[in-house]
Amino acid sequence: MKDDQLKQIIEAALMAADTALNIDRLLQLFEHDEDKPTREQVKNVLTALQDECEGRGVELKRIASGYRYQTRVDVQPWVARLWQEKPPRYTRALLETLSLIVYRQPITRGEIEEVRGVSVSSSIIKTLLEREWIKVIGHKEVPGRPALYASTKKFLDYFNLKTLNELPTLADLTDLDQEHPELDLGAPVEDDTQAQLGVVTDAGDIVEVEPNQTRH
Repeated sequence: MKDDQLKQIIEAALMAADTALNIDRLLQLFEHDEDKPTREQVKNVLTALQDECEGRGVELKRIASGYRYQTRVDVQPWVARLWQEKPPRYTRALLETLSLIVYRQPITRGEIEEVRGVSVSSSIIKTLLEREWIKVIGHKEVPGRPALYASTKKFLDYFNLKTLNELPTLADLTDLDQEHPELDLGAPVEDDTQAQLGVVTDAGDIVEVEPNQTRH
């Protein structure tokens, strides 16, 4: 297959897809072709397409789930006017809860409440679960076996991240730190914790690594 044709097919697939596509998914487009491209060829095409977006209003972005075309941040205020509905607003309590789950995962609801000093509303956990930003990854081996929460690939996708390593350090979250010093947001995420949460392969997939907890 000629390079130009391969490039056109991959570009069209990324444009038509309603979700990000990783390299494995793109290779499936050619699984019945005698002259199907290699993984390296697909990577080269993706790099070329990313380079071609320089100076344009859209970019080809690699996130946790793969690659997707999206508008650049600096033009989003104008593009957003195409839709009348406003983006959802979240309470500080929800954002604090999400931050603790993301930076201290796996974590139980009781541990979140211990850090925040107040109870966590069931509606907050329900909202985060419904948005698929968090998930239950197991249960802690203590009396009552409370659920352990961790962030998801959809959380990374929503916030335009490839891996948890791209998150700002807790020390950078000065606003939360100043308003709620009890959160103790001064330490970065430990490397071994990030390893528990998963790594991104060349195909753009997260390979889950089980934490040292019992799971169902």
